[in-house]
Amino acid sequence: MKKYFYVITIQYLGYRFHGWQKQPNVKTLHLMVDRTLNFILEKKPFKSLSSGRTDAMVSAECAAFELFLQEPIEDFGVFLKLFNDNLPQDIRALGIKEVDKKFNIINHPKTKEYLYLFTYGEKCHPFCAPIMTTILDDLDIELMKQGAKLFEGEHYMKSYCYKPSENGIFNRVIETCELVENTIYKANYFPENTYLLRVRGKGFMRNQIRLMMGTLIDLGKGALTLQDIKHSLEPNVFVKMNYIAPASGLILNKVEFE
Repeated sequence: MKKYFYVITIQYLGYRFHGWQKQPNVKTLHLMVDRTLNFILEKKPFKSLSSGRTDAMVSAECAAFELFLQEPIEDFGVFLKLFNDNLPQDIRALGIKEVDKKFNIINHPKTKEYLYLFTYGEKCHPFCAPIMTTILDDLDIELMKQGAKLFEGEHYMKSYCYKPSENGIFNRVIETCELVENTIYKANYFPENTYLLRVRGKGFMRNQIRLMMGTLIDLGKGALTLQDIKHSLEPNVFVKMNYIAPASGLILNKVEFE
């Protein structure tokens, strides 16, 4: 029997979900996507496979999953409208394209870009909570900008993997790591000054971005130095970082397939 393969891009607000992966007795993104597909496909056989998992409360501007079907989708526009009409309000399908059977969404070379949105110094409006982390302490933003640049390039990143295994691959290349003023997300209840950490690379380990962000926050507080970060990136060095930044500030911004 011939099979049909599609890549669907979606965006979602992750605040009320327990991450992407299906888990017993909790609401996850994969559960809601499959439940919707099962309804609109009228219980015809299908399988969906994500390009990668996001943790609980992490959001996405553009994530992707592969859809496997035994019958073709005749009209992409009609399919996307039906899909969106039945998805929850905090999940939206952006696009769909057909791929061949050689395409593997997990193993296919790809680049991911993450953003981490934060502010500091005062308690924020509660509406900020789903996408922005608030640090009540004062932060040295200029020093944090210098620290972010230290992560660029190829480094031994074991210190930035949550519960690393003994045989993990810890040499990683980060193409971009920069801390900039936030000009992307705006709302009248946001504080005047907000910031983004932008990180781009081909592969990230569990909680890597949040550990990097937590390290930069500790740097901004004065709990760490630039030399501490340099040391943590040296070959075969493992330093247990104390602070994993909250998940709700993390956004998967792009997934680009080569």
